[in-house]
Amino acid sequence: MDASIRKYIAELIGTFVLVFFGVGAAIWAGPGIGGEYISVALAFGLTVMVMSVTIGKISGCHLNPAISIAMFMDKKLDTKDLIGYVVCQIIGAILAGAILTAIVMGAFDLTWDAATASDVPGANSLNGVNDTIWVGLLVEIILTFIFVLVVFGATSKNSGAINGGLYIGLALAMVHLVGINLTGTSVNPARSIGLAIFRDGALGDLWVFIIAPIIGGLLAWAVWKFVLCDPAEEQ
Repeated sequence: MDASIRKYIAELIGTFVLVFFGVGAAIWAGPGIGGEYISVALAFGLTVMVMSVTIGKISGCHLNPAISIAMFMDKKLDTKDLIGYVVCQIIGAILAGAILTAIVMGAFDLTWDAATASDVPGANSLNGVNDTIWVGLLVEIILTFIFVLVVFGATSKNSGAINGGLYIGLALAMVHLVGINLTGTSVNPARSIGLAIFRDGALGDLWVFIIAPIIGGLLAWAVWKFVLCDPAEEQ
């Protein structure tokens, strides 16, 4: 199989797993719908850790358009692969969102229509910041900035990290601990798209969870590139 196709399929599978288990934990972990924040944070973080050893050597285990765009800016991804990665990440997230929605509908005996679609949990929203758009943007930019900055550090040549996936997974869990109660923690446009299309009313705020993570990722790239990166790594 063509190497590029293998990478794209790896990203599709990895993003599916990330959304299925991360959002699945948000639905079923702990008492009642929603679960405990720590359980959800760990589910997202652990998924990145295990997928990094599963597909890391194939695609780099981005699972996130914000990371792929940042890596494109760092010239670690060409235009063709950027498009392939982002498209497959979104497809993987939508597949996970569709299956989770179907399971929720069956588990809670719901009928799909506009009145009950809002009962499907997992989509990101601005409810935690009282629907204040600028606060939601700021939260997601900061969380994504920290997360992607860790990605650059953990995957750098001189990091000394035995397994960058461990630190990236811990960083994802860390940002969830703060963000869950505010925006549900996106830091990943694909994850947000994958759930928003199955939840009534979620599409209105979706642009926040697409634009903010991309801005945060670009800021992380700029800080890494021009401030924190060892010039020796550029040689």
